[in-house]
Amino acid sequence: MSVTDTKGRSAQSVEVPRGLAGVVVAQTSIGDVLGDEGRYHYRGHDAIELARAGDFERAWHLIVLGSLPDADADARFREHVAALRTPPPEVRQFVTDAAARHLDPLRGLQATLPVLAAARGARPLYDLDDEARVEEALTVAAAGPGILAAFHRARAGLDPWPATSSSAGVVEDYLSRVTGGEPDERAIRALSAYLIATLDHGFNASTFTARVIASTGAEMPSCIVGALGALSGPLHGGAPSRALDALDAVTSPGVDRIETYLRGELSAGRRLMGFGHAVYRTADPRSRLLRQVALEFGGPRVELAVEYERVAERLLAEYKPGRELHTNVEFYAAVVMEQCGIPREMFTPTFALARIVGWTAHVLEQAHDSKIIRPSSRYVP
Repeated sequence: MSVTDTKGRSAQSVEVPRGLAGVVVAQTSIGDVLGDEGRYHYRGHDAIELARAGDFERAWHLIVLGSLPDADADARFREHVAALRTPPPEVRQFVTDAAARHLDPLRGLQATLPVLAAARGARPLYDLDDEARVEEALTVAAAGPGILAAFHRARAGLDPWPATSSSAGVVEDYLSRVTGGEPDERAIRALSAYLIATLDHGFNASTFTARVIASTGAEMPSCIVGALGALSGPLHGGAPSRALDALDAVTSPGVDRIETYLRGELSAGRRLMGFGHAVYRTADPRSRLLRQVALEFGGPRVELAVEYERVAERLLAEYKPGRELHTNVEFYAAVVMEQCGIPREMFTPTFALARIVGWTAHVLEQAHDSKIIRPSSRYVP
C-alpha cells in the first residue's frame, strides 16, 4: 500500500501495531529495557545496582554525560549543578505569582520552563553546539526540583524559595523543600533509590514525546514541557497516587477485606492501578527494589501494601489467566514516597524530577539526528 507524502509524492507505507508496540524508531546508547529478562540498564550499568548505591548525581552524570565520574569530575559536576538549582529572579517571581493563582506543581513547571528559557535567552538546539546543548540540559534538570517544590510550598502558604544548603545533594535539598523539615538519612536513601531507578526506561510515551519535539530542533525547555504533558496522564506518570487510593479503600490489613474489594474492581472491569506493564513479562525490577525499600520502613501501611500485592496477583491470575501481571514501579513508589513524607499531590511531580534528567539525555541524543520524526496516517472516512 502507498500513501501520499507532504509534497504529494507517493511513498510506501508500513503497517505497524497500534501504539507502535515493538516498533524500533531510533537507536540509543542511553539504556535498554530487557522486558523478557526483567532487567534494564543505563549505558551498560545495571540500573537497580545504581539505585541501591543511592548516588543521584553520579547516575545523572552517567545518563547525560555518558560515564560514571571519577572523584574530581564528580566534585566539579556536583558544584556545577548545585549552582544551577536556583533560577533567575524573574523566574522565581513568576513562580511566586503563578502559585498564588493556584497553579499545581506539574502544570506550574510546564508554565515556568518557557519563562526560564526566555530569561536565559535559550536558543533552538538546532543552532547550538554540543557544549551549549549540554549546558541547556543541565540547567533545565537542575532547576526543575526547586520549581516543583516552590509551587508546592506556595500553595501551602510557605516561602517558595527558602534558604537551603548548597552542599546538600539534589535529593536532600528537594526533600527539605517539600517536607519543610530536615530529612533523615533513611528518607534520603529511599527517595534516592526511587529517583535513580526511574531516570530512564526506554521509549515510553513521555520520552518519545521529548524526542519528537527535539527532532524539530526546538529549544530544550520546549522538549521537556511536551514530555511533562505526556507524563501527567493517568496511564503514564499520573498513577502513583491512584495506587495509594486503592490502599485507602481497603484501609486495614485482612485478606477477606482486600479480596472483597479487588473482586469488585476486577468484576467491574476496572484496571488495578500499579499492576501490569507494557514491557515486562516478569516482575518489574523497580517494583522489587522499592518493595525492599518499603520493608525497611516497616509499619502497618507497608504490611497492608505487601498483603494487597499478594492478593491482587493471585486474583489477577484467576481473572486474566495466561497473562503475567505483577506490581509495576508505581505501586511501591507510592508507598515509599508516602513514607518519606512526600504528600500525595507531589507523587507525579517527584517522578518528573527524575524523568527530566533522562529526557534531557534523550533530547541531546536526538539532536544529533537531522531527520525530523514524521510518521504517516491512514485516512478513514
